[in-house]
Amino acid sequence: MKIIYNWLKDFIDVKASPDELASRLALSGTNVGGVENGPHGAVIDAEVSSNRPDCLGHYGIAREVSAIYNLPLKRVSPKPPESSAAKASDAVRVEILSPEFCGRFTARVIRGVRIQPSPQWLRDRLEASGVASISNVVDISNYVMLELGHPLHTYDYDKVRDHRIIVRKAKPGEKTRTLDGVERTLDSGMCVISDGDGSHTQGVGGVMGGAESEISFSSRNVLVECAWFDPIATRRASRNLKLHTEASTRFGRGADPEMAEVASRRAAELILQLAGGELLSGVVDVYPDKRAPKKILVTRRELLRVMGADVPDKQIESSLAALGFAPVRVDQNRGAEGSLLAAWECTQPSWRSDVEREIDLIEEVARIYGLDKFPPRLPDARQGAARLPHYEAEARLRERLIGLGYREILTIPHVSEDRDALFRPPQFQQKEQPARLSNPLSEEANVLKSTGLATMAAALEWNLSRGQRNLRLFEIGRHYRLRGADSIETPILTLGATGQAREKGLYDSARDYAFADLKGDLDVLGALANGFTWNEGGPAWLHPARRGRFSLDSESLGEAGELTRRIADQLKLRQEIFLAELQLLPLYSAIRNAKETRRYEPIPRFPAVERDFSLLLADGTHFSDVIEAIRALGIREIASIEAVDLFRGKNVPVGQYSLLVRVTFQSRETTLTEAQLTDFSARIIAALEKQLDAHLRST
Repeated sequence: MKIIYNWLKDFIDVKASPDELASRLALSGTNVGGVENGPHGAVIDAEVSSNRPDCLGHYGIAREVSAIYNLPLKRVSPKPPESSAAKASDAVRVEILSPEFCGRFTARVIRGVRIQPSPQWLRDRLEASGVASISNVVDISNYVMLELGHPLHTYDYDKVRDHRIIVRKAKPGEKTRTLDGVERTLDSGMCVISDGDGSHTQGVGGVMGGAESEISFSSRNVLVECAWFDPIATRRASRNLKLHTEASTRFGRGADPEMAEVASRRAAELILQLAGGELLSGVVDVYPDKRAPKKILVTRRELLRVMGADVPDKQIESSLAALGFAPVRVDQNRGAEGSLLAAWECTQPSWRSDVEREIDLIEEVARIYGLDKFPPRLPDARQGAARLPHYEAEARLRERLIGLGYREILTIPHVSEDRDALFRPPQFQQKEQPARLSNPLSEEANVLKSTGLATMAAALEWNLSRGQRNLRLFEIGRHYRLRGADSIETPILTLGATGQAREKGLYDSARDYAFADLKGDLDVLGALANGFTWNEGGPAWLHPARRGRFSLDSESLGEAGELTRRIADQLKLRQEIFLAELQLLPLYSAIRNAKETRRYEPIPRFPAVERDFSLLLADGTHFSDVIEAIRALGIREIASIEAVDLFRGKNVPVGQYSLLVRVTFQSRETTLTEAQLTDFSARIIAALEKQLDAHLRST
């Protein structure tokens, strides 16, 4: 929402500079992106939260400024001159067949207008708001929407069949051509505005009007519609049609039904001023379900409990009154200032449907008074504090990841089903289904992630597109799946890395991150649970030569590897991307068991001895095979087995590779002799030659 400073001053005599005003709005809860100074003066770029549709107009923002600075707000009470001879009720009929979709519909008729370009002041304000100028009547409907926050629509009165409006539910497969010239197919969950006998559509309620009755420069008579449409139905229609408009944004968040008639009068007033014509007297106002205002009680006792500090009576009353809640003191000590028993009965204004409880009113008082004026302290706990069941294991896991250079991220679990499907396991469709949202915010967020890799890849993509090339990220979260009628939430750890593993230094050259780095990092985590067991294979979205599965005690834990180029290109990832995901509950249990079974062992008194074996192995032979063959000998003195170096190239036969294996021997009982070490080495070489067809490399 772009707030034009000079336009705001039409409603409130604010003395603060645009920058100061933006700062105070931000402190009171309106997120401000910045202030721009252009040819039309200062423009404040405000990001209005979804629960505050009342701030999607300059009048709503002026109400906020009135409360912040305790300034009087100029009321909007347009009084357009009406014809004494003709009535609107005789010129147009309105019928609402689907009140669940449309709660109010007002109609006014103006005859003899002159459609022409808008005056400069109107074009300037629309341009500063980012809206293109079309013609005076159309511009007025946009102007009033930006001014009062309530969308309107204008019809060419002569093109409305039988001068009759019918608001109904769309028929499945029904088609209509909207103002943008696109023919759209509707469904029964959408509201349509039709005319005549109801068979012709003139627009999609709350989203966009129809092309058939569009205002043109030849139009002479105008029908002004100002209605109220159900927020849920509007959001659903906008999403299904993939048509997001200024109107659908406001109706989808919950516009003020009481503003409809006022906005209609304001539009009529401006049309008479800028386009001339005659306004038929009265208004056709169909309002089938007008609701009585809700009463909400707010007490000082609860304010003190929640905020931990007091607010003066006059401040409470002035803030709530300026915001439209009309507070009335109702406790027995009405004359006592600062009484602990003070209570105010407030009336919920029609433009604040988000305020329903006492805690909501306390928030309103606190944000206008200033959150910085309350002492920073924790509220009283209603139950004793206790650590989560896996706190210790998770803390140790997080410490190791941070020590390895990873940064923790937190993502929103709502993702696109297409992106989520890229990372689903092959057996997913047979056993499980994605958790689809019945009312998603958009098509790009219509399922809960069935794997953390979808959001991790998105996080890497977001950073890469903004110039961050070297990334190591991790997220501790959950993935969500449906198994029949049961919903399954699985705690998971997701890793993502790309770029350089080592920057260029004085003695070291730069080195890119590789699968070996990812495997090494996972093995560091696995050491907390006595180590992972690795096996070949992995899902299709991983590179077939750089991937692997790892497990704990024969229980599969997850997969890791390099993202295949096919998927990387789809996601527009131009670097090598490495991903891993593992289930946390088995890992937590293994970490706890490893801690419980760990016993103290004294440091050996006798020295360790290392022996290196430079082996020639056939391609396809794994280091795990080497370890297994050596361990099978049952030599108790073997303390560790490590892979030191791998080499392919000159002096290494085709189909083979050279692996330098370092075996450390150590006894807790005596110093090892050369004869013993020679015997151990001979047995190891013989076992490797027999089981793996390995040979010692001589050159």
